[in-house]
Order: sequence, then structure tokens, then C-alpha cells
Amino acid sequence: MKTVLRVALIVLALALPGLGAWLYAPDKTRADLEPLYLARPDDMIDVAGTRLHIRDTGPRAAPAVILIHGFGSSLHTWEPWAEGLDDALRVIRLDLPGSGLSPPDPADDYTDDHVIALLLAMMDRLGVQRASVVGNSVGGRLAWTMAARHPERVDRLVLVSPDGFASPGFAYGKAPDVPLIMQAMRYVLPRGMLKSNIAVGYADPAALTEPTVTRYHDLMLAPGARQAMLDRMEQTVLRDPVPMLRRIKAPVLLVWGQKDAMIPFANAADYQRELADVRLVSFADLGHLPQEEAPARSLPPVRAFLLDARSATAAITKP
Repeated sequence: MKTVLRVALIVLALALPGLGAWLYAPDKTRADLEPLYLARPDDMIDVAGTRLHIRDTGPRAAPAVILIHGFGSSLHTWEPWAEGLDDALRVIRLDLPGSGLSPPDPADDYTDDHVIALLLAMMDRLGVQRASVVGNSVGGRLAWTMAARHPERVDRLVLVSPDGFASPGFAYGKAPDVPLIMQAMRYVLPRGMLKSNIAVGYADPAALTEPTVTRYHDLMLAPGARQAMLDRMEQTVLRDPVPMLRRIKAPVLLVWGQKDAMIPFANAADYQRELADVRLVSFADLGHLPQEEAPARSLPPVRAFLLDARSATAAITKP
């Protein structure tokens, strides 16, 4: 009922010039956004004909870890974890094309195959032969696909509430229907509505701070970002993950909030069944974004795993 009401309001806003003008949300300029969200000018790099926004911190000689955000997010989702890792690891995070401060893909290609090719090219550009890979949600799907196809480039995997198995609206072999409310966001993006959508990723909506909402809102208004989000959704065609998961030999840590309202915690059992070397750390009171909702609590098992202190993870090991 709430979704129907929101769609009706957006349609009404577009139909009535006065209300539409009030709700209309044009793109922000890069000049508006970069002073707020770009740490250094050198963080914008060219990779295989695409501009990417990255952050690369920690000792260059240390083992590398790459952090991949989820749908509608940006590298900033990882900053608390990055600050807790880059004393001992080289921590590389990026905005996927058309997300955060990374401009839309020049070829309008947001398929997993293309993005993984860009990730490998980014590693080459940065002189990283092998890395551990951490991915949340859609970023988790990219991470495990990369590990299955390019095992020589991936040391360890941390999958945070990963996407990949079929769910309502996302069947195997079929692109999803993009809801009207998503299509309308090209023109309107009410902050309150966006906040309620982000809050679904938190078990405790009170943990979602206003600065975090502002960041999401600002970066979704980056030039071309909303169209890129729609294009990415339209180009997402899930494939049965089981054959690829069975190919993965890298050690895997699953991190999942049991109150995940976006990708069900029950999917953790699917990954445990198919992966050769997997451990699970779950949090009874967290949702889809543990790295944002409770970074201080969710990071320690990840750090222990990445640094190979296996006994410290207190995780569940597959028999």
C-alpha cells in the first residue's frame, strides 16, 4: 500500500507543474560534490577507458584487499572498516561505474562481466597481482564471481549479505522489471522517501544517521547516477550460482545480519552448502549493512580472517 501511494504521489507530481517543480530533483554538479566526497584529486583514475573513483590507503607492500559496495551505494560505506584495516593491509575501495563519484560507464555496460573486467584492469593499473576481495550485496555477487573465474587473482573472500540466489522479482535468466517508482527517480528524489528505503537495510533504523542519508542523497544526484542505476538493474540477469560457487577454492567468510530485510539470512545456508571452505559470522540484531550499522562490532572477525587469525573469528566452519 505504501508503494502504491508513493507511485501515485510521483505520478501526480509529474502531472501537476507546480507540485512537480517543487519535487523535481536535478543532478548536482561535480563541483558541488567533489569538495564533500573526494578525498584527493588523484583518487580519480583512468581504467580501461573508464574514470573510477578509488581510495587506496595502507602500506603499499602489505597484502591488498578490495572492497566492493552494493547497489545504490558508494565506497564511503566501507570507511569505518577501511580505517580499521589499513594499518596492516593495503585497502582499495572504489565507486562502481555510475555510482558515487565514478561517472557512468562510457559504453553503458553494467553487466557483471564488464564490471569484473574493470576490477581486474584496476588491479593491473594499481600494480596488484592478487588481493582479498570483500563485497556487500551486489558487490558480494561480483566478488564471488570474480573468485570463481579468476582464482589466480583472489586470495580470500568476505561476502557481506551477498546477492546471487533467486528471490522475488529476480529470477534466473531474466532481467527484472524496473518498478515505476524507480523509473520516476530520474526526475524526483524526495529525501524522506530515500531515507525510508535506506533504513530497510538497517535492523535498527535509529542507527541510520542524517549525515549518512545526506551522503546517499547527494551521490544519487551525481551526474548520470540515477540513469546508471536503472541501466544496471535492467542489465542484471541472475544465473544459477551453484556451478560457480563450487569452483571457488579461496577461503570464504560470510558476514550476515540475521535481520536482513533485503537478502534473507536463510541464504547463508545455501552458500555454506556449496562453498568448499566457508565460515559464517552472523549478528542477531543487525541487518543488510553491518559495515554501516555497527562497524565496530562487525569488523573484528573480518580483520581476523583477512589477517589469517582463524581461531579468532569464532565462526562456524563447514563440516
